[in-house]
Amino acid sequence: MKNALAFVFGSLFALGLLVSGMSNPEKVLGFLDIFGQWDISLMFVMMGAIIVAILPFQKAIRNPKTIFGEEISLPISTQIDKKLIVGSTLFGVGWGIAGICPAPAITLIGLGYSQAWYFIGAMLLGMFLHRLWSER
Repeated sequence: MKNALAFVFGSLFALGLLVSGMSNPEKVLGFLDIFGQWDISLMFVMMGAIIVAILPFQKAIRNPKTIFGEEISLPISTQIDKKLIVGSTLFGVGWGIAGICPAPAITLIGLGYSQAWYFIGAMLLGMFLHRLWSER
């Protein structure tokens, strides 16, 4: 049952990314181009996502368990440190260059957008390098 629900909710999420334009790199780059031809439409998508997510996130903070009773591992650190700043900067720069972030990259593969493989390869390499670095 868990796998069936994961598939349904993952498919719904992917459909939402496609319908909203979040999987379209040109649309994302248009949103990030605030000094040029700024496309503000994705701000409404993000505001809608925040509204939908507020209640489930509040519930998860109070009771960090899934509907199946499994523990949810939430971050415990509230400090803004060097690792957070560097990671956020790398994510933002990558998003700004490619117009793609991890979830939309997966949906782009399903659409036959072969350029997404370059992004996914770089993302996996970054994950591998992070693991090597953090184990030192």
